[in-house]
Formats: sequence, C-alpha cells, structure tokens
Amino acid sequence: MGFESKILSREISQIIWERNKTVGTAESCTGGRIAESLISMPGASGYFKGSIVAYVDEIKERLLGVDATLLAEKTAVSEEVAIEMVKGAIKALDVDYAIAVTGYAGPGGGTHDTPVGTIWLACGTEDNITTIKLEEDLGRDLNIFNATHHALQMFLQFLHDTEEVKIEE
Repeated sequence: MGFESKILSREISQIIWERNKTVGTAESCTGGRIAESLISMPGASGYFKGSIVAYVDEIKERLLGVDATLLAEKTAVSEEVAIEMVKGAIKALDVDYAIAVTGYAGPGGGTHDTPVGTIWLACGTEDNITTIKLEEDLGRDLNIFNATHHALQMFLQFLHDTEEVKIEE
C-alpha cells in the first residue's frame, strides 16, 4: 500500500470511528485491496466488518444480490452493477457504508465498448451512492492500484460531503 493510501485510510478510519459507523467492501478487480487498505489502521475491527471479493458474476449474484438480468444487459463492468454491489454489501455485511469496485484490470477481459482499464467505483449508504468511472489502461498492477486509491479518495470525499451535524442539547 502506498503512503498516500495509508493517509487516506487513516482519515477514513477516524471519521467512521467518530461517527460510530461501520463499513465493508464488495470488490471485483481489486481483489480485496480496498479492504486491505482499510484494515491497515489499528482498531479497524471497530468499524470494518468484512469484504466480499466477487470476482465472477455468480458471486455478484449469489452473495451481493446483483440481478442476473442486469449483469446480462449491462455486463459486470457498469455503473448500475457497481451501485447494486454497494447495496448488496450493505445488506450482506450489515454495514452503514460500503465501497464497491468492478472493472477490467487487464491485460485481458475488455471489449471494444468497454476496454481494459474501464473500472467503475461506487460508495455510499443504501440510499445515497456516488460513482466514478476510470477509463485509462495503465497496465494491470497500476490499474488495480489506481482503482484502490481512487476508491479511497472517493469514499473520503463522500464522508466529508455527508458530514453529520451534531445537535447541541
């Protein structure tokens, strides 16, 4: 894990800990790297509940509840599937927040319409999900690193944008 990702993970952990919330991940092409980044912080067991590495459609369907028709129509590498992965992770892991990623890390797997390097990231709560699409093929290792880093950045921004207001009694 890079130095910058460690800083992002530290800030994420502090916010989630202070809010007394929980998080989990649903990862395809990153294979658990986002989860690895989140648990690198001491005390992560207080807010990180788990991860589902859904590398194939069967697991996306069975464990995350992604609709088979959606996968057939949009393919696994789509914004809609990334959103459903967030919702599925929240339900399956019983967490407040989830981060999901699905894409083509390469070198194979891409198509003419969805080339290698196309990666969808999503994060949020059951009723407030944000997404980002990455579209640059940097090679497999860098695609995975890039997706992990952007997912952490996106989630930290989401946390800042949805800051809970504490009401003074």
